Amino acid sequence: QAQLMESGGGLVQPGGSLRLSCAASGMLFSTYAMGWYRQVSGKQRELVARIARDSITNYADFVKGRFTISRDNAKNTVYLQMNSLQPEDTAVYYCKAARYSIDFWGQGTQVTVSS
Repeated sequence: QAQLMESGGGLVQPGGSLRLSCAASGMLFSTYAMGWYRQVSGKQRELVARIARDSITNYADFVKGRFTISRDNAKNTVYLQMNSLQPEDTAVYYCKAARYSIDFWGQGTQVTVSS
């Protein structure tokens, strides 16, 4: 049974950094495209960053130059390094694995940016 487990969220001051991790199990991790999404209560979940099986990345415009997605296939883990965090980055961040029509989601980790 495939599972994704996010970690690394928390409270950080504006301008600070956090690194999120998403550990995968029960799946052939290297064959999945991985993504980070975020959701604010009452709003739609939105794509933050995505990394393909070949490690090609793409980012939402609102995080370009601040966030970096990476993957370690040996550790079955995808990361999201978040720098220069702003209050508008406050959200629940979710990890997603996708391959063809199959999607798996993690349970989410809260990121709060506040002074």
